[in-house]
Amino acid sequence: MGKNLPLVEAISILVGTIIGAGILGIPYVVAQAGFLTGMVVLVVLSVAVILINLLLGEIVLSTQGNHQLTGYAEKYFGKIGKYLMFGSVVFGFYGALLAYIIGEGEALAALAGGSPLLYSLIFFAFASLLVYIGLVIIKRFEFFMTLAIMTIVIIITFWGASAINLDHLREFSLLKLFVPYGVIFFAIGGMSAIPQLRLALKGQEQKVKQAIIIGSVIPFVVYFIFTLLVVGVTGLKTTAIATIGLGQTIGEAMIIFGNLFAVFTMGTSFLTLGLALRDTYKYDLKISHFWAWSLACLVPLVVFLFGLHDFVGVIGTVGAVGGGLEGLLVLAIYLKLRSLKQRERLPEYQLSLPMPLVALLTLIFIGGMIFTFFNLS
Repeated sequence: MGKNLPLVEAISILVGTIIGAGILGIPYVVAQAGFLTGMVVLVVLSVAVILINLLLGEIVLSTQGNHQLTGYAEKYFGKIGKYLMFGSVVFGFYGALLAYIIGEGEALAALAGGSPLLYSLIFFAFASLLVYIGLVIIKRFEFFMTLAIMTIVIIITFWGASAINLDHLREFSLLKLFVPYGVIFFAIGGMSAIPQLRLALKGQEQKVKQAIIIGSVIPFVVYFIFTLLVVGVTGLKTTAIATIGLGQTIGEAMIIFGNLFAVFTMGTSFLTLGLALRDTYKYDLKISHFWAWSLACLVPLVVFLFGLHDFVGVIGTVGAVGGGLEGLLVLAIYLKLRSLKQRERLPEYQLSLPMPLVALLTLIFIGGMIFTFFNLS
């Protein structure tokens, strides 16, 4: 068992990064597109993300030294690559933090009644203070938090399974394939965890590929089960925060349990991302602690106060645009790496991805971005 502990840790790092508040938005967009439509998109994007994660794993294993996504982009494409990757990562962080501020207000209002706006501000005041202090315990117990989320999903599934209506699960529409794209991409992405996953397997780098595959498949299974339950129960009445509508349909006990799950999930995600963004400014850009915290936390608050309160719209845009750009940059780095006569380090695996598949992934990412921009206008 001792030899497998690093593998378990590496898998939990990836699973913990992927599974978060995005799970709460998937059922709504899947219900809008049709359950079968949504499942096709979930499968396609899960395969795409597994491939991108594996490509990034190969990049990490081929490169000497420890870097984050921005560092790898700079190493292979210079300052332009660095700024593009930094921009996409920060855009994703800001969008996610904004979504959690919105979602916490709605979930707390469903629990206790009152104004979602007021609850959002109360949550922000408390959570941003913890980000300022630096709640390291959140990082240390990420595995246990992820395990708790998965356990709650299983409990909710068994609890609500008897209320599933199969008529809610039969719709498919080719014209609505991009409707759930951004939200699912937001929920399934976890590229930023791959460098950390490699560090967890130091000395056992041959297990990186296995950890990436297992760590990417587990969230897919969790999302499939949760979406099947929620859409099966609530159908077109599925709410943007899935647990709100689920509670309204099943009863008061589910309102309490389901929305506590939502509050817990979004709260821990806000703290984890808030700390990561604060540290990005603090250590990578050499900004003082106060201003790093201010840039990390106050920017999404200002956007929220200007009236952007659409939880699903925010995570859908972040997933399609931020995730799509990150995916395109990883593909570009991979192609650059493959063109080199010699790599800095011989990786433990090489994918040799066929060019038609690279082109297909590129089209998927660009198509999702174009669809999102078109719907924003």
